[in-house]
Amino acid sequence: MANTIENKKYLNKDMIISFSLLALLFIVLAVLEAVLPRTSILFTVLKKGAIYALVAVSMNLLNGFTGLFSLGQAGFMLLGAYTYGIFTIPVAARPQVYQYFNGGLIQFTLPVVLAMILSGIVAGFFAFLIGLPVLKLKSDYLAIATLGFAEIMRAIFQWDKIGVITNGSNLLRKYPIFKSTLFYFAVSGICIALIVLLINSTYGRAFKAIRDDEVAAEAMGINLSHHKRLSFVISSFFAGISGALLAMFQTTIQASQFKSAMTYEILLIVVIGGIGSITGSCISSFLFIACSEWWLRFLDNANLNITSIQILRPGFRKVVFSVVIMLIVLFYQKGIMGDKEFNIGRLVNFFKTLPSRLKREK
Repeated sequence: MANTIENKKYLNKDMIISFSLLALLFIVLAVLEAVLPRTSILFTVLKKGAIYALVAVSMNLLNGFTGLFSLGQAGFMLLGAYTYGIFTIPVAARPQVYQYFNGGLIQFTLPVVLAMILSGIVAGFFAFLIGLPVLKLKSDYLAIATLGFAEIMRAIFQWDKIGVITNGSNLLRKYPIFKSTLFYFAVSGICIALIVLLINSTYGRAFKAIRDDEVAAEAMGINLSHHKRLSFVISSFFAGISGALLAMFQTTIQASQFKSAMTYEILLIVVIGGIGSITGSCISSFLFIACSEWWLRFLDNANLNITSIQILRPGFRKVVFSVVIMLIVLFYQKGIMGDKEFNIGRLVNFFKTLPSRLKREK
């Protein structure tokens, strides 16, 4: 009884501290947007980091918490991005966008929020369809099948035969975009919070049981095919929403942008953060984007060479970044967070009790 009361106190403290830090984060973001120019690379890193945090967490739900090795995330992001762009382009702008397809087939516009939800629904619907045959496969075979799906989607969306909908190999543009970093953080934060609630529910416990031992999970009465399909669809739903956010960030959409390399980047973020850790995926997303887009950019500047040997040159940033990733994987084999979560309350309590513990040691 005493332990239960103590755990509830911890939870209440954690919730209060978490909400306070979130409020502080949004205040800091609002101040930064008011002070710094909108073209600052800091906002680029924050926006892209928020988008990749959402898609990495959605992938972690499938790979880390359910134990299904899928590589189709780029394909579901593509579906989400195109759905958002197709249904939000103003009717007056469609003749310019679909100039080779007589203004396109769809001649109406949806509100932004509805279009974003529809992006997730379309991605989830396709996940349900391909999940029926594909989820019977295991391990590497499932990864190959989902990767093949993503590549097929990319090829189909560039096919001129359905250009009246997708605009073929041409760009989709002139749809509503948001420049505020707060918007990306708000949408990503809400979606990640929903995933956390799901993981902590009975469904989440069923997902973890399937990951740990499918035979034991089935013996306990868990419907394996149903729960695998549910995890696959939910993961794809949030990947679709992250695709819509990416479309807003990039201001244009083209299927060629959603290559398999994008899925590998997302998988790398999940592995670096820790398979089975939500906070790990979020932290590694921002670190990954910051390193690749900002902190290591000076390594591409050939003018900074101080010797006759040109060590610094365009592309050298990627070499150093690859070495950094290898070092992280070598020394943190389970990722930055492993399968643990960042507990704010316990961290605060650790620093509070640190002086007394140091005195006892003396």
